[in-house]
Amino acid sequence: MTQAPQQAPAPAPAPTPAPTPRTTATPALTTAAQSKGVDVPGLLNKWQFIAVTTCVLFAVITATLQMLAWQANRAAADNTEQLVRVQNIQSTLFRADALATTSFLVGGLEDPAQRAAYDDAIDQVTRQITEAAQAQPADSEVLAALNSAVNRYTTTSTQARDNNRQGFPVGAEYLRGASTELRADALPLIEALTAANSDRAESELDAHHPLLILVIGLVALAGLWWINTQLAKTFRRRFNVGIAAAFVVVAALTLVSAAVSSGQASDNDDLRAGSYQVAVKEATARTAGNDAKSNESRRLGAQGSGAVFEEGWATAALTVEENAYFDTLDLWQAYSDLHFQVVDLEESGKYAEAVALATTLDPSGPTAALDAFDTASQDLVRVMATSTTNELRSGNTIFLVLAALTLLLGLGAAGLSTWGIAQRRREYA
Repeated sequence: MTQAPQQAPAPAPAPTPAPTPRTTATPALTTAAQSKGVDVPGLLNKWQFIAVTTCVLFAVITATLQMLAWQANRAAADNTEQLVRVQNIQSTLFRADALATTSFLVGGLEDPAQRAAYDDAIDQVTRQITEAAQAQPADSEVLAALNSAVNRYTTTSTQARDNNRQGFPVGAEYLRGASTELRADALPLIEALTAANSDRAESELDAHHPLLILVIGLVALAGLWWINTQLAKTFRRRFNVGIAAAFVVVAALTLVSAAVSSGQASDNDDLRAGSYQVAVKEATARTAGNDAKSNESRRLGAQGSGAVFEEGWATAALTVEENAYFDTLDLWQAYSDLHFQVVDLEESGKYAEAVALATTLDPSGPTAALDAFDTASQDLVRVMATSTTNELRSGNTIFLVLAALTLLLGLGAAGLSTWGIAQRRREYA
């Protein structure tokens, strides 16, 4: 029997090659970071904390400065009003004294119109002292002392009027004493109030700091730039989108905030050199003008021995000339010319004629001329002071809006920083 040939066994299948293991290191990490065993998650947490803190501190500090700027403008307006109010008290008080001393030159009952003007001036002073105490509590103690000085003056003036009405010469002496006491007691108090409110107003006008805002912004930007640089060293990315976006937000807020603050500082400088200065200087001129008129009457009342009062008149006149606005300076000059006519009459021995000219209510007399100056000066002070305070308050809302935007966008920048670093954290994980 023939055997069938045997078949060769089938070759064994070739073994399947084992898969190449995948590396766990992300290609975004640099070789240096891998080789040094850097704690990347820890670094990311630290950088996120620094970025968020930088953005939040920038927002809070800048918004605080903007709120302080808003408050400073309001305070500057309030202190300007108080300053003008105090100066008006002084001017009106000296006007009352000028009216009283002028009317006493005639003897007997004073002119009813002048008496009414005197009473109205004293009423204004009393009312304005009350208003000033309510408007600025810091001045209340000094204003209370001033009110007492005014009351002593009016009491002595009333005694002088009673004696003058009966034809007693002692009445004029009472009034001279009242005028002297007024200047000794009231004037230092008013000067202290004027200086305090002037310092407060000008300090608030200077309360805008664009350079400080710029420095704070640059510090925040430097911090964000440093964080971006550290991320670039650790990851193969030149810029982190979140950090870059936060950088742009902070830069924009810094530029806008500094520009607005700089603009307001410039506006305040213009106000100080413009309407504010005119209001303050004109109020000073008005006070000096009424003081001069009072010294004129006191000189005549001294009947030949009033050289010291002429010195007072000259000092007051110089103050008017140095401070009066050109609109009122011509009116002052009209009174000044008439004053020298009064002086010439007295020095030439025509005392009665000098008194008649000084006390006449004729529109061409010195009293009417001084009244014209006083009225124009008071109106100018009111207009300029109102212009100053309106300007300070009208454009002030922008600081509130900007402060709110700075807080919101600053927090948004912190969120962008967190998001940007979170991207790197996911890459690493």
